[in-house]
Amino acid sequence: MRLAVIVSFLAGQVAADPVAAISDAAQGAFARLPQVSPVDAIGGNCGADAHVNNQVAYCTSANLIYLSRAAAALPQAAYLVAHSYGHAIQVRHGVADFALAQITARRDEEDMLRGLVARQVDCIAGFLFHEAGLPPGSLQDWLVAEPFDGTHWGRNPLRIGPQVSIGLAERDLWFQRGQGGDLAACTVGELSSALVVAAYRPG
Repeated sequence: MRLAVIVSFLAGQVAADPVAAISDAAQGAFARLPQVSPVDAIGGNCGADAHVNNQVAYCTSANLIYLSRAAAALPQAAYLVAHSYGHAIQVRHGVADFALAQITARRDEEDMLRGLVARQVDCIAGFLFHEAGLPPGSLQDWLVAEPFDGTHWGRNPLRIGPQVSIGLAERDLWFQRGQGGDLAACTVGELSSALVVAAYRPG
């Protein structure tokens, strides 16, 4: 009975602050990742304006994830932060550099290549849910529209950051894959997960 009480208490603690659980899991599993910085508004931070996502944004220049206090109270808050950490993991561990080189060399395929990046980000987000011990979730339980079809990451000024749309169902597909706990499964077409797997530090 005592063990059951302890398990129940710990589960309640994780559920009480899933954003912190994601942040702790990400920081523990990968080096040089950003902290989450609560803000009243995304606009005004890292060159963000009204065209930048108003809930969460990852500033590569400052290596910070800005999370609006209003978004922090939403059911999807942990996913928003996990997605941002997915971008940070790509940036800090070489995937973003590889992807940018491919985009620069193949401008006629830019939308396709950015779509691969987005899919891998959501797979990594799902993996962080697994690492954090959070209950499996579906984006379609929390959202009715794609949350990241506008600018939400990049260097200062954020307002000129990349934009990509792959649809909510496609994002959910890769988010679900990541929750399986196999980081190697986050290879998306020609975008390998090898750099991410190499950077992973098992707990």
